Amino acid sequence: MRAAAEYLESLRDGRVVHYRGRRIDDVTKEPDLRVAIDMACIDFDMAEEPEHRDSLVVDDDDTGRPIALLYRIPRSPEHLLARSRAIELTTARAAGIPPLIKEIGTDAMFALMRVLQGEPYERARALYERCRDNDLAVAVAQTDVKGNRAVGPTQQADPDLYVHVVEERPDGIVVRGAKTHTSASVNANELIVLPTRAMGPGDEDYAVAFATPLDAPGLSLYVSGYSAGERGDFEFPASSRSKMLETLTVFDDVFVPWERVFLYKQPELAGPVALSFVEYHRFTAVSYKLPLLDAFVGGAARIADMNGVGKAGHIRDKLTHLITFSETVRGLTELAAIRGRRGDRDVWYPDPLTTNMAKFTFASGYHAAVEMVQNCAGGLLVTGPSQADWESDDIRPVLEKFYAAAAPAEERLRLMALLTDLTARDLGGYHAVLAVHAEGSVEAEKMAILRAYDPRRAYRVVSELAHLSG
Repeated sequence: MRAAAEYLESLRDGRVVHYRGRRIDDVTKEPDLRVAIDMACIDFDMAEEPEHRDSLVVDDDDTGRPIALLYRIPRSPEHLLARSRAIELTTARAAGIPPLIKEIGTDAMFALMRVLQGEPYERARALYERCRDNDLAVAVAQTDVKGNRAVGPTQQADPDLYVHVVEERPDGIVVRGAKTHTSASVNANELIVLPTRAMGPGDEDYAVAFATPLDAPGLSLYVSGYSAGERGDFEFPASSRSKMLETLTVFDDVFVPWERVFLYKQPELAGPVALSFVEYHRFTAVSYKLPLLDAFVGGAARIADMNGVGKAGHIRDKLTHLITFSETVRGLTELAAIRGRRGDRDVWYPDPLTTNMAKFTFASGYHAAVEMVQNCAGGLLVTGPSQADWESDDIRPVLEKFYAAAAPAEERLRLMALLTDLTARDLGGYHAVLAVHAEGSVEAEKMAILRAYDPRRAYRVVSELAHLSG
């Protein structure tokens, strides 16, 4: 297993990264990008901490060597539950943003190994073993830019709006196009590219899945400028140390050797690969949401007490709703692991019904939960002092005098700043959009729930009660 310093050095490979109008030569030296990279180091640092090692490191079933728990192929519901708790543990350290450098990559590798057969499976298995044995950071590019969503890949005005094959060679393929919303690509070692949707006849050139290193010629990363700028830890206690880098990921005639190609001109497998990945990744998603919901409950309760209104009836009512919301998502997440299913080659996966119920419950209730937290906190969320004010010898005594309540001003303002960061600043906006769109939209989750639900028990009950024939 690697140390954080080895991980950092592996990112200095000349990858093509553009950020806020500039080409970045060394991603580890760009302050805004370094926030996300340092956050990703949590995965490596916590694995070395004695109190967390048993939760994040296991002996590999095949080699007997220690590996990151997230790289363990799940073979039981207990393995799925341990995976969820490992994701929750590192995300809690990262203030509600997951490191995502081993979580999402293994989601994709497990999916490929479940679906593929023959030589493509052997290639996916070889990639998995190399990433596992070298403790690599792996990102996933799935969402094509899509263009006009009313039509499929082959009907687009520009063929490059979905990633597709433009040349076949004896030693591999050449791909062109772009993916968007690619999380953690800037700070990964490998990028797995998956289909974004089911495909049919005529879509053969778009039915492609492969892996590529981030420094591959022709691969360019355009980093979102969202949440840019230097932040102090008093005013921005979460976003000063937690950030996810998202990119427009452009493939300009990128060569991929055959040993790295997993799906090629097989549109009938595009949907199963995409769906299998989603089944793992939504489970990852609801696992990393849990620390944020705990922060909502704890933050709302403590700030209400500091304001002196903790015992008010309307506050207790809001806290009851927040607790119910948080624990429902947690309970469904755990149930998804407990109900886990055995897939091909004994690769287990979370129960799709309860996984999507957990994600739908989170997404559909998130914005109401934010409103409850803000109600408990009050208007000081957006009218409080800046870090420069707090650090001023002249201004700080004024703040300490007038912002004291049922708790000292410093404690109250620090907690208020955390809740502001999580719910009212750009990090809060980021979380709000993730709730609606990340890992699939609310509509996608509803469709998945209907698809996964087995109605036979319900039909049998109503048939017996109403004396129906079928």
